[in-house]
Amino acid sequence: MSSAAVKMSDAEIKRQAVGDVRDLRDIENRGLYLRFAKDRARASWYLVLKGKWNLVGNFPDLNTKQVVAALPAIRLRLDAGAGSNLSKWLTTGELLDWYADRMARDRSLSSKRKKTGASLIKCHLKPLLGAVPLASIDKATLDDQFMWPAQETIGIDYVRSAFQLLALAFRQAFKLRLIAVNPMKDVKFSDFSKAKVGVKPSRLRVTQLQDLIALLRDAMASAPADAMLALMMLCHGTRIGETRQAQWSHISLAEREWFIPAKNTKTGVEHHLPLTDQVRQMLVAYRETQWANGYDGQFLFPSRNGKALSEGQACAVFTRLGQGEWTSHDLRKVARTGWADIGVDHLIGELLINHAMGHNVKVYIQSDVMSRKREALDRWCAYLDAKGFKRIHALTGFRTGDSGNALEATENKACEAIQESTIGEV
Repeated sequence: MSSAAVKMSDAEIKRQAVGDVRDLRDIENRGLYLRFAKDRARASWYLVLKGKWNLVGNFPDLNTKQVVAALPAIRLRLDAGAGSNLSKWLTTGELLDWYADRMARDRSLSSKRKKTGASLIKCHLKPLLGAVPLASIDKATLDDQFMWPAQETIGIDYVRSAFQLLALAFRQAFKLRLIAVNPMKDVKFSDFSKAKVGVKPSRLRVTQLQDLIALLRDAMASAPADAMLALMMLCHGTRIGETRQAQWSHISLAEREWFIPAKNTKTGVEHHLPLTDQVRQMLVAYRETQWANGYDGQFLFPSRNGKALSEGQACAVFTRLGQGEWTSHDLRKVARTGWADIGVDHLIGELLINHAMGHNVKVYIQSDVMSRKREALDRWCAYLDAKGFKRIHALTGFRTGDSGNALEATENKACEAIQESTIGEV
């Protein structure tokens, strides 16, 4: 096998590929070699130092321009005792593009998670780190090029989220052997900042419940779906995503239970909530209102396209209701605070709020958890009744003046329809 000294370029490599030379030595960059594979359509880059052949990468995955540009950084890494191997990407931006595409096509991720990840990459990571060579990523570079500039313009919680996403992208690429080393393996967020990510206080307090319920009672007349979305969250402490996607097939008035499928929960675990008498009565009346308005579909909160409200549409509901003073998440927070105030057990409160919990805890309390959750929500709705909630669920079809007979007839109709739709749910 022979070798040839050449001025290295992609064109020269392709020209030499039709011959029988095994190794090409670059006359302009000391120690840079290219060794052809058997099929000669591919080859391997090497940097030879002190007689040792250090693999850099493969051709044509890495072209001549990319390898030559990375040589100074590779030499420094070898001097420091690190590896020489390059990935098929030269810059951090290329790795981030790969990971963004991977996230976008990952069916296991929620739409919200995908959008958040795409936004962090597009708006924060790529503008600051996109042009940085992968070989240059280390603590000093991250601090100078990303951490310090980012914390000047965005909150520390967003900086932490972006950092975690960056670390995840590098870890996944390394796991798949798309990069030879993971420069973030031993890098922690606390290496750069000791700032604590604080929990935002609720903008709704338990002392404001009476005014809040009065506002929702008034909203029933003009926008019953808006008011009902807020009331379901207030009564159960559910997340906006869990609530806006609710279907009548998830509601069993006969069993007095609201089932939330795993695909609709943040934790990825199905959630079961008892329905109190107050909520059950309110749901019956709300369904009657939907029928009266010509809607007989499956969604509690339908959009004009026939599907459940989108995330943006649901957020717009709370923009209208809260007028910038409170958000949907504040309803969840005030419910959790209220449960503590009326003496609901902490563990039951965590189960109601559907926080992620350990397997052992779930098994330990599984035997009587539903009855204890029902007792807690019964106490909560009784507390809300004292704040004016009774004036809402006591209405039939959210209108005053309807007779009790009308409610009874509607209730039977609603139960019949919903019982049929819940067959085979469990």
